[in-house]
Amino acid sequence: MTVAALIVAAGRGTRAGPGAPKQYRLLGGEPVLRRTLAAFALHEGVSHVLAVIHPDDADAYEEAARGLPKLLPPCAGGASRQASVLLGLEALAAAAPARVLIHDGARPLVSAEIISRSIAALDSHQGALVALPVTDTIRRAAKGIAGDTVPRDGLWRAQTPQAFHFDAILDAHRKAAGADFTDDVAVAAAAGIEVAMIEGDEANMKITGADDLARAERLIASAGETRTGSGFDVHRFGPGDHVMLCGVRVPHDAGLVGHSDADAGLHALTDAVLGALAQGDIGQHFPPSDPQWNGASSDRFLAHAAKLAREARARIVHVDVTLICERPKIGPHAPAMRARIADILGIEVARVSVKATTTEGLGFTGRAEGLAAQALATLSFS
Repeated sequence: MTVAALIVAAGRGTRAGPGAPKQYRLLGGEPVLRRTLAAFALHEGVSHVLAVIHPDDADAYEEAARGLPKLLPPCAGGASRQASVLLGLEALAAAAPARVLIHDGARPLVSAEIISRSIAALDSHQGALVALPVTDTIRRAAKGIAGDTVPRDGLWRAQTPQAFHFDAILDAHRKAAGADFTDDVAVAAAAGIEVAMIEGDEANMKITGADDLARAERLIASAGETRTGSGFDVHRFGPGDHVMLCGVRVPHDAGLVGHSDADAGLHALTDAVLGALAQGDIGQHFPPSDPQWNGASSDRFLAHAAKLAREARARIVHVDVTLICERPKIGPHAPAMRARIADILGIEVARVSVKATTTEGLGFTGRAEGLAAQALATLSFS
């Protein structure tokens, strides 16, 4: 059984105020849409993820989606949400999923449990709607004056995802083309599809305005866990005319000796990220006894650690690398090193620190026999 997720993210989000559309605003240091995509892309029950986006947002989408698994090429949305969903379903048809979860791109805090329950509900129902029962008193109003109380029995606040058997909802949307339904459950109901109710979660909020972004930030901060990992690496000098440090080729009158490219900076940082994940060390993932890593570029090691972090729903908040050597001079190359690390990890340069120190002529680094690197990585789990 294949399950696809269709993420609807073609809106302009004007109620969020001036600036980028709300799905590309930063939430906890990441675009809102990236968090939404990751929730489904990293869920073991989801096989494909397709986003419906505005044509003007292609570059912003690529940045938000970078490095996530299971993503199909996005498709352009239509003039309304309903039209966008139909375009997305048509684009998904080639993948032939058995089931589909339709979700708002501006609901980034959907839990893995809700996704799992939505999928499971389709074992016994044609469709499923995540929603919350109304608990507040509901009143009608006219010209700002409170009116009659509306009975709240049986009233629910709809959320997403809204889950369906794929062929049935695609057929329903095709038949409803040109109508003006408010959500996919309304489209389904018009086609006679019975939809079960699944209790949702207050945290599964839809971000509409700036206040919602602030609330979502608070939810992330209160629910998350922060871990720190450390790494250390040493390589001796040998023949060569350059060294690789933090992914940057630095001219030098010697090289570094190692099984890969001997980039001590990236090796230490890789170990730091793996340490925060409690995933062992670089040698366990890339054994030096394996000839395929002979001369390998160390950016592959750090990219692997970053991938493991994404799969663990962890965000790399900050990394700090200290290079310990008498030579070469690190200062002139530090900006390029920061930029390269940020690119490999998919984070902002402002979250990357690279600095250098000496041992005042003491020890093997003081004698210029080699260099060392130590690193710290801080990860946030939400």
